[in-house]
Amino acid sequence: MEAEHNSKLRSEEDGGSVDKAIHATADGHADVVSATERAHLKQGLEQRHLSMIALAGSIGTGLFLSLGGSIQTGGPLGALLGYAVVGAIVCAVQFALGEVSALLPVTGSFVRHADYLIDPAWGFAVGWNLVYGNVLSIPSEISAICVLFQFWTDINSSLWIMIFIALTFAIGVVFVRAYGEVEFAFASLKLLTIIFLIIFGLVTNLGGIPGVERIGFRYWNTPGPFVEYIGTGPWGRLLGFWSVMTSAVYSFAGCESLAMAAAETRNPGRTIPRACKRVFFRIVLFYMLAVLVVGMLVASDDDRLNDYSGTAAQSPFVIAVSAAGYSAVGSVINAIVITSAWSSSNQALLSGTRVLYALALKRQAPRFFLRTTSWGIPIYCVLFFTAFMFLSFMTLSSGALTVFYWFVSLTAAGTLVSWSTVLLNHIRLKTALRRQSISASELPWNNGWTLYSSYVALVMCLVILFTGGFSVFTAGRWNANSFVSSYLDIPLVIAFFVGWKVIKKTKWVKLEDLPLREAIEQARERAQQAEMEQEAEDALKGDRRWLKFISWIWD
Repeated sequence: MEAEHNSKLRSEEDGGSVDKAIHATADGHADVVSATERAHLKQGLEQRHLSMIALAGSIGTGLFLSLGGSIQTGGPLGALLGYAVVGAIVCAVQFALGEVSALLPVTGSFVRHADYLIDPAWGFAVGWNLVYGNVLSIPSEISAICVLFQFWTDINSSLWIMIFIALTFAIGVVFVRAYGEVEFAFASLKLLTIIFLIIFGLVTNLGGIPGVERIGFRYWNTPGPFVEYIGTGPWGRLLGFWSVMTSAVYSFAGCESLAMAAAETRNPGRTIPRACKRVFFRIVLFYMLAVLVVGMLVASDDDRLNDYSGTAAQSPFVIAVSAAGYSAVGSVINAIVITSAWSSSNQALLSGTRVLYALALKRQAPRFFLRTTSWGIPIYCVLFFTAFMFLSFMTLSSGALTVFYWFVSLTAAGTLVSWSTVLLNHIRLKTALRRQSISASELPWNNGWTLYSSYVALVMCLVILFTGGFSVFTAGRWNANSFVSSYLDIPLVIAFFVGWKVIKKTKWVKLEDLPLREAIEQARERAQQAEMEQEAEDALKGDRRWLKFISWIWD
């Protein structure tokens, strides 16, 4: 109560300057980092937190649980190619996000960037779409946790739902640095698990375990590298490969949230680009190796991959370990995957609450969402998302894995909209620089090839978005639930955009009028100040060269 009272006092005392800052920021004529963010949010996240949070959010249930379905419908090579294509899109998204966020490090990241670079109506639409996506993402992870616990016990899922709602809420209300440290630990555990699984899988595959014969690429020959899905021949194999896309997008979802708490990050002009660049390579490395190894260990026609199993026993990692005679290791993996799912729900909570805070900052959400605790947490945003966590109880009336896959489709569509916005923001920024005769080299971070990769990735995102539910349009496969979960997001975003544009009569941002020169100067000033603070902090910490043995993961 005391924290809330202090927060209320700060909001009232700073009311006039807050209003002014919000208005000026939305119009693009003042420092994009508003007075509200400076006054109420705490800069508790460092580069190691950002890098590991992005890894923690992306290496979760999508990789551990839904990869089996990808191999089943696309085959080992089809799944590998599908994840490779989406991984290339992620590369473009990460670099685009890093370049724009280094210049405009604001809470809400690309949602606020859309206001500044495209149209306030699009910022409103993609912001609420992201809130909606994270509202669904958290219960999807909790649904996955229920699936994973069913691997061990038949205890009613309501117990696990209540426990993890309480734990997720607790993490959401602590100081953001404490959240960063928790996620840092979880991400480290997940990375160690992935490395272990890749090494164990290769040893098993090559016959390194006594009593287990060498497999090699046997399953690539029989039943084959591709699976015919819906159709036959080359067309069926193409559809099998394309069916992997939605699961791959869901698996990579979360990497775009890296800069969501930019205003709570130290020296964002340096840390965000470095984290974007390094996180991409680590995600792709771990994903590609994991998909390759699992495709070598598990046949695409293995009955245990069927969704109706209803437990984590259908996870390809558990299948591979159990086949080698190490069933106890399967339980250990299951426990780590549970922490992964919880970690992903924490990441979704951080992303969603900061977007909602950013919407309130822009007067596109109720003002009470701006209230923060004395330690800088937007408390009403956290309470809002906590209320929707109870959607997890849907698993009690339907199969937990069925509900999980509903959420996969719903979340994947929202992720593609977010990625498209990141890419469009980047294209608009580069176009505005050209029209104002400002060299792109003046940006805090710039890469000459990224404009072209953003165009290609944007086209790919839109194609995957509109074809994600293609199977429901084929003969005899119509399913209302699948259609809604695949395409509901598109009319929602359009309705948000058109509705706000009509009500507020917003206009497309004129690229010639963007105050880019001022933004670049402000970025330089922030970088100089941050460098001075970092040097002073490093001097106090002393020699820590021993950390270099492990810091390559995040630094």
